[in-house]
This record gives sequence, structure tokens and C-alpha cells, in this order.
Amino acid sequence: NSQAETALIISSSKKSSEDVFALNIAPKFTVDFKQFGDLETQLEFKGDIGLADQIKETLESEIPIQMFHNPKLDYEIGVPLYYLSANKADIKIIPLEYCSKDNKTHFEFGKKIAEVIYRSPKKIAVIASGDLSHALTKEAPAGYSPQSKKFDKKIIELIKSKKNNEIVNLDKNLINEANEYALKSIVILLGILSEYNFTPEILSYEGPFGVGYLVSNFKLNR
Repeated sequence: NSQAETALIISSSKKSSEDVFALNIAPKFTVDFKQFGDLETQLEFKGDIGLADQIKETLESEIPIQMFHNPKLDYEIGVPLYYLSANKADIKIIPLEYCSKDNKTHFEFGKKIAEVIYRSPKKIAVIASGDLSHALTKEAPAGYSPQSKKFDKKIIELIKSKKNNEIVNLDKNLINEANEYALKSIVILLGILSEYNFTPEILSYEGPFGVGYLVSNFKLNR
């Protein structure tokens, strides 16, 4: 509905060096869901190489960031794009992978990206993608941890109350017990939003496979 021209999609690190943020650049990206038994759906998106270049050039003197090329996207990026691009199939995308550095570095990284977004004449959407706890039930991928539900509940409460500092400084033991892949994506997004007046909207939360799935919108107040 916002008619964004480009979507910056933040997800977990799979291809990049562990201590380096990474921008995936390609003229065209594809994604499908064959691994889940869907043999028909295939999506294609153009990459926004120009904006990716601007992000790298602006940030590389202060923050470790590199580019790599992988036009085949996975479900962590494909699922949100499947829903959000339904009425905007021509949107360009920039996949961004977080790294192993601490949450504070990710928050500051988000603030730097915000400077690039603010200067750009384009309408840019930001999507933080990833799974919350992988240990909600005994059948969960990571086994069961009684702390996992506590982690997911805490994240939701802190997002709703806009307590960015508490999210950035969340207890490391709780994070490890949750076995999650979303926190750093969320922290980057909150860094991007830190200078904006916004209202968080929790749209849904569920854990049907022992994995926590949260959908939240961050509405900018103009």
C-alpha cells in the first residue's frame, strides 16, 4: 500500500564472513518454495544495485560491509516478499545479511543505513525477517527450552513499549536458550527507526511448529 520502490530485507547470515555485514547484489533474484512441496510458485525480483552501492560506499569506512552475488533467495526472504509484493510485483530488492558482531553494533549499523534512506529520493521499505525461538515445544527443531516462550514474550513486550535499549541489551543466556534467528534483524530495523516517530503494531504471533513467528508493523507517524 505504501507503493515502495525498493525493499531492504534484513535476514540471517549464511554466505558472508562471520564478522562482516553483507549486501547481496544481482540484477535479478528468484525464489521458490519447492523444499516445502510447492512446485508452482516462483517469484522474480529486480535488484537495486545502485542503492546497495550507496549503502556500501557510505558505511564501509566505519562499519565492515561487503557485497556478494547469489540470485537464488531462500524462504526467509521469499515468504515476506510473497505476501508484501502481491500488489507491487515490480518492487526492487536489496537482501542484507547481519553478522556475528554484538547487538549494539547492529543498532548503530541501522542508524547509519537510516542516513542513506533519508537522503534517497526513493520510497524505501525495510523488512526484518527471521524466526524467533526454535525451542517452544518438545517437537521443535532445537528441542525444548522453558526459556524460549519467555524470550518471545519479552521481545513482543519490548517492541510494543519501544524499549530499544532493553532489546539491544537483552540477556545473552536468554537469547542462547531461545535458539533464535531474528533478534539482530530486529535490532537493525530499530536502529533505522531510532530517529523517527513510529508506532509499533503487533499483528500476530504463533508457534505452530515449535518456532515463534511474529508479524509486526512499524507505522511512521508524519
